[in-house]
Amino acid sequence: MSYPGYPPSSGFPPSYSGYPPQGSGDSMYPPAAGQFQFPGAPGGYPQMGGSTYPPGQAGGFPGAGGFPPQQGPGGYPAPGGFPQGPAPGGYPGFPGASPGQGYPAAPGAPGFGGYPQPQGQSYGGGGGQMPQPGGYPGGPVPGGAVPGGPIPGQHPMPSQPHPGMGFQAYEGTIKPHPQFNAQSDAEILRKAMKGFGTDEQAIIDVVSRRTNDERQKIKAMFKTMYGKDLIKDLKSELSGHMEEVILALFMPTTYYDAWSLRHAMKGAGTQEKVLIEILCTRDNQQIREIVRCYNQEFGRDLERDIRKDTSGHFERLLVSMCQGNRDENQNVDMQKAQEDAQRLYQAGEGKLGTDESCFNMILATRSFPQLRATVEAYSRLANRDLISSINREFSGYVEDGLKAIVQCALNRPAFFAERLFKAMHGMGTDDSTLTRVIVSRSEIDLVQIKQMFMQMHNKTLRMMIEGDTSGDYKRLLMAIVGQ
Repeated sequence: MSYPGYPPSSGFPPSYSGYPPQGSGDSMYPPAAGQFQFPGAPGGYPQMGGSTYPPGQAGGFPGAGGFPPQQGPGGYPAPGGFPQGPAPGGYPGFPGASPGQGYPAAPGAPGFGGYPQPQGQSYGGGGGQMPQPGGYPGGPVPGGAVPGGPIPGQHPMPSQPHPGMGFQAYEGTIKPHPQFNAQSDAEILRKAMKGFGTDEQAIIDVVSRRTNDERQKIKAMFKTMYGKDLIKDLKSELSGHMEEVILALFMPTTYYDAWSLRHAMKGAGTQEKVLIEILCTRDNQQIREIVRCYNQEFGRDLERDIRKDTSGHFERLLVSMCQGNRDENQNVDMQKAQEDAQRLYQAGEGKLGTDESCFNMILATRSFPQLRATVEAYSRLANRDLISSINREFSGYVEDGLKAIVQCALNRPAFFAERLFKAMHGMGTDDSTLTRVIVSRSEIDLVQIKQMFMQMHNKTLRMMIEGDTSGDYKRLLMAIVGQ
């Protein structure tokens, strides 16, 4: 399966000189299958990695207009802000996301409604303990479920590790290299591509073990040392899925998200699963930077494109998401959680028909710790978990979007683990989703995604990649994923 038109032959502003390289084709993102029910996760909303869209530099985007430049140590740009204008010879040399700190995996613990929960869960800043129900209140459990156990027919889900009060530290598989040397890496890449043939393993060894920030510095140093554009050289030497992953790794992280959204809405058809995956999982800062980057690089308004390519309640949900205005207060208001649970019940299960706007309002505005408390309160109130109610009350892409928000509030790594599983399960491989998730999460929470993958499917992510891909493409993905 070809990569989604990477780099696209159209849709990039002419000023974006030299990148993406010309001569590539287009393809479409295939929609992914539905999601499993996701486990409850204690603690607060994780502080995700992600990136800012830093300013231009050598090999980047000097020029007039745009956002003001900021200078960091060693002449490289500091995070925060956008490039000013196009640079000759290629796309910008900008740093990417900074990975968070890791935490150890914890075994599953019994909970309720199919969502296992460790005991003594605390909510950041609230100073209180969320009560742990022993089952369903008010009489027999519906459907023959065992109190404190999973609902019949649900896939058993893992509990998320619990590092402590209101903050979950995540860990990427790619971390800053302790002896990073941009000049040495540029020399290795030049040697790997010089002369007859290409040393793909040398390229994999360098690119898969450097952060996005380090890759941008290698790119700038390569042009300084050899007067050539590294991206163009890589494209001329590589092909197939390996080329697609390498080029994705060299994209600044904010640009990669913006590019993925643009491609999902470009041409005939819309890749709704891609819109959900990005817009429903990023934090406020990331969303705002994506919106600005989308406008800066493609000369288009993201909200306007969403309105043109989607409709109905799904359109309203995505428009809400692209505002980047979710409450991010880590404190949990237990009374509000109870009230919201009641409102959601009355908007869905408790009435004939569904008040879609009520679901949109609560799921689009509440912080993720607050949503977790609401999900728990809803499960006690309705004798059914919220995702099951969304399944019953909604359909189509708005259902997928609402479930994605709840799933990320409960356990974000499990959401992405399921995206990866669906990309490789069954006939064929969704290479675009496989590439996008592994690349975009490699410095954020890929360690936890691997843990969730193993708990959910009883096989390692590495094992599934090994059986579903081949050649240099397989070796590159496995190098990013690690052991």
